[in-house]
Amino acid sequence: MEHKQEFGRKETRQIDVDIVEEEDVSFFHDFVAGGIAGSASVVVGHPFDTIKVRMQTSSGSSGGLLSLATSYGGVSSLFRGMAAPLSTACVVNAIIFSSYGWSSRMFDQYVEPPTMNAVHDSTIKAFTCGSFAGLVQGLVICPMEHLKCRLQVQHGKGAADNLYKGPVQAARSIVSGYGFRGLYRGWCVTAWREVPAFGGYFALYDFFKDNLTSFFAQQSGMTEKEMASQNHSYLWASSALAGGTTGALTWAVIYPFDIIKTRIQTAPMETPIEKRRIVTIARNIIQNEGVGALFRGLNVTVIRAFPVNGIIFPVYEYVLMKMAELEY
Repeated sequence: MEHKQEFGRKETRQIDVDIVEEEDVSFFHDFVAGGIAGSASVVVGHPFDTIKVRMQTSSGSSGGLLSLATSYGGVSSLFRGMAAPLSTACVVNAIIFSSYGWSSRMFDQYVEPPTMNAVHDSTIKAFTCGSFAGLVQGLVICPMEHLKCRLQVQHGKGAADNLYKGPVQAARSIVSGYGFRGLYRGWCVTAWREVPAFGGYFALYDFFKDNLTSFFAQQSGMTEKEMASQNHSYLWASSALAGGTTGALTWAVIYPFDIIKTRIQTAPMETPIEKRRIVTIARNIIQNEGVGALFRGLNVTVIRAFPVNGIIFPVYEYVLMKMAELEY
């Protein structure tokens, strides 16, 4: 997911020959490791995200990918609006990890005690706690994505739709005209996107990583414990491939909600609420552009999702490993 948006886990981790238990991973570790991993994913994924947003808001006859870059001000325009997600990547990831950790402890206490010697969370627990983390993240990223989307669809200087110079000026303009609530335009559809996406992602990541680790262990003739004790490159490959695959699959499932969210958040601010409802937007898209329009830009999104989500876990776990070595 962009960015998504970025996903992470709390579980027992093998770092070199030392086991870092869940309780040893503090808020500080999550903040630093998640922030660095999140920042890396934003830099990698933002150009793809810009192309995706432009495809989602185009009529379908705007030309190829090169046209979507040059017609909005050149290749450098692909990084337009990156300041907002990049500047908040640290905070967003800290919130994701801490939300998952808190809900995980509540789940253990009130729903289902953890199984002894469990390598990672159960599927139900992972989905439930991941969904909660997605809900919390939605509260944080909704205004950020609103600003980002408006900046991404602006044309060059002098164009009629070039209303905002940057995220700060855009936020001030929206708040002054429509109140703080105006920043949260598209909140409902954001929640519909984030909650199932995070739940599915957390649940599927372990499945893919377990199977990939077993496959690499068989190919190398080593046991999984031997791979872990040697900090083998196959472990990093398993993490990257599992994250990338899960991210791509998750986006493919929830993508229509992202299309609707983009339409809502890039519509003129004066658009009445009855024309901004999820069902209304979906019906208009299908009637005027066909069902395929709900998946416009999916190819770019899936291509983007793989490296973005693939880089999250290796970077996150690498930073945790270094912090463990330095005894932070």
